[in-house]
Amino acid sequence: MSKVINLKRGFNIRLKGDAEKNLGTSVETDKVALKPTDFPGLVPKLLVKAGQNIKAGEPIFFDKYNPEVFFTAPTSGQVLEINRGERRKVLEIIIKADGKNESVSFTKADPKNLSEEEIKAQLLKSGLWSFLKQRPYGTLAKPSQTPKHIFISGFDSAPLAPDYEFLFKGQASALQTGVNVLAKLTKGKIHLGIRPAQEKGVFSGLKNVEITQFTGAHPTGNVGIQIHHISPINKGEIVWTITPQGLIYIGKLFETGKLDFSKIIALTGSEVKSPQYFKTILGANLERIIKGTSKEAGNERIISGNVLTGTKVSPDNYLGFFDSQITIIPEGDEYEFMGWANPGFNKFSASKTFFGKLFPKKDYILNANIHGGERAFVLSGEYEKFVPMNILPVYLLKAILAGDIDKMEELGIYEIIEEDLALCEYACTSKIKVQDIVRQGLDLMMKELG
Repeated sequence: MSKVINLKRGFNIRLKGDAEKNLGTSVETDKVALKPTDFPGLVPKLLVKAGQNIKAGEPIFFDKYNPEVFFTAPTSGQVLEINRGERRKVLEIIIKADGKNESVSFTKADPKNLSEEEIKAQLLKSGLWSFLKQRPYGTLAKPSQTPKHIFISGFDSAPLAPDYEFLFKGQASALQTGVNVLAKLTKGKIHLGIRPAQEKGVFSGLKNVEITQFTGAHPTGNVGIQIHHISPINKGEIVWTITPQGLIYIGKLFETGKLDFSKIIALTGSEVKSPQYFKTILGANLERIIKGTSKEAGNERIISGNVLTGTKVSPDNYLGFFDSQITIIPEGDEYEFMGWANPGFNKFSASKTFFGKLFPKKDYILNANIHGGERAFVLSGEYEKFVPMNILPVYLLKAILAGDIDKMEELGIYEIIEEDLALCEYACTSKIKVQDIVRQGLDLMMKELG
């Protein structure tokens, strides 16, 4: 029987707009995009130019600091444009899909019969290495390193998060093949975190994994929280993480010898007429997915991902590389009568400020208004109840702002990335941009210590 870890700290934001367990019509996208900005620390070096015809699986760019790591096209078509930002920073490479989805051929083989070097070569050439992240820092895993363990979270506890049992139903074979691939990349264990309710679900039959059950509120589903309670990261240690979706892509590659970047995503949020699931492709253009789904088009916040860690996008933008969710909520830019003086029967607060606390099971319509500006950073102890880890978030954030590397190490910088403290940012009375500060600290550590 698997071990059960009960986490007491955390918080669930009760939003209206959870996706119903039905799959809508598959959305054929006319354009897809790869966004180097989805990968912290990545410096892309382009291998294509506008107007070039490509197949799915052909390399689009590689990482300057890990030149063996390629990022490949999710579908066949033509490179439509390469958008750049300040100092010619590459923001996205847009591909116009041709509808044929012609793919480069790769090796079809049982990973149990392949060596570690052969498996690495296949993952690097196909672009699927990009789904492996390392801790500390939450950056691309380095092919030259061997992780202590590899971790997978089998559920998502974020607001309106998709149900992994629904997303990955019928994918047991690909999941197992993916696990067999990862088993060749570490001398340690492959850890899988699930909810107790998933004990007989899609992940239950997997072999060569050590399953741990977790109970508790968000951020229990964050892989960083699970790492902390299973095998904390010490200085000098490295672990890798991967999402179940990435695991399936890897499994299908070795089973078929072809890349299949199709995925099921959840369209969620209070401003969606009928929240449900859709089948699309990695990096898909959002316009066709959300067209006609919003209750009040033009006055909402569209987010690729969840409301805590997702990215604000326009309707003609693209799905984030790791995202399996689109969230649409009110923008919140209208005047509010009585403001903070309103008793708040329809308001939700982490601090139980409003009368909405009298309805513990009610789902709420929340907007993107932060209700104030950034104020003094006050040591109040409010962050600790949202972080189920043995760290002191406020002291860590202050060490980051001071640039004190020794203190950052002592206070747990190796244990976290932005998503692990996202709830602190939501609940912060001082409106501190906690996630930006965390990334600032991680970037400093990478720069100074490598």
